[in-house]
Amino acid sequence: MKKMIKYILTAISALAFGFVATSCDEEYTTYSDAEYVMFADTLSTHMVVSDAEYFSVPVASTVACDYDRTFGVEVIDRGSNAIEGKHYRLLSNTVTIPAGKQATEVKIKGFYDQIEATDSLGFVLRLVMPEQLEWDLYKEYNQTKVVMYKACPFDINNFVGPCILTSLLLYSYPGENMSYQRLIRSERHPSEENMVILRNAFFDGYDVTLTFDPADPARPLVTMDKDQVLSDSGSIFGMIHGDNKVLVTHSPYNPSYFNACQRFVELWIYVYVENLGASVGTVGNFYNILEWISEEEADRLEREEGM
Repeated sequence: MKKMIKYILTAISALAFGFVATSCDEEYTTYSDAEYVMFADTLSTHMVVSDAEYFSVPVASTVACDYDRTFGVEVIDRGSNAIEGKHYRLLSNTVTIPAGKQATEVKIKGFYDQIEATDSLGFVLRLVMPEQLEWDLYKEYNQTKVVMYKACPFDINNFVGPCILTSLLLYSYPGENMSYQRLIRSERHPSEENMVILRNAFFDGYDVTLTFDPADPARPLVTMDKDQVLSDSGSIFGMIHGDNKVLVTHSPYNPSYFNACQRFVELWIYVYVENLGASVGTVGNFYNILEWISEEEADRLEREEGM
């Protein structure tokens, strides 16, 4: 089976650290006027699209200065399995924060044709700058791991058929399930575009739908309609809550994504209970992986593993 992969797409503004910028003096004595420069995060994940000129890795400063600031950017071999010049290329080995600004970006060209559908390629970038610009509390932020995946063309038919569901909801609330993994099947919705129906998705007798949004290949999102019935509460909790319906939609806190190359979805769901439309309580937010497989593999799992 494929690895359970989480795309971590994080954008942290320079002001997220909660410090007020007042100057760019040579003295670095207090947090209120200190100048520090760093990557926005220690991990940056990107989909490489066939027609994209580049993707960007954000760099932030704690202050805005009245002059341009230019720093070097270098690739660290340790911890890298992507090859510079083959899988990617830095458009420049320097980066400039313009006067009056607190942010800039490192621009990187990913070579779409050199990346395989199943590749997870990474390399480490480091900012080369004066030592006084490195914040001791966040020393690790002067470098970041960049991970690249290939963004394949979307075809809804690749998400139809047998599918393995691995669910933290089932791990926490198995009900009558014997495992936190289920072999289920999906089919295209008869009228809704880019929507599939997951038959007996989490519990027998209850279907749910997923909608794919392929508009932005670099951000391939998945959503769920609201108030879908996941199960009856008695089957999950052993007692009736609310109107005996456990409802589900996509999580409002964590985005869900699909991988068109490897035919899987990482799905964050929000599970809750109501009584005639009034909230009774929240069950929680749960991470799930759906992996589409061949009919031959599904037959083998049913025969040998009883899924």
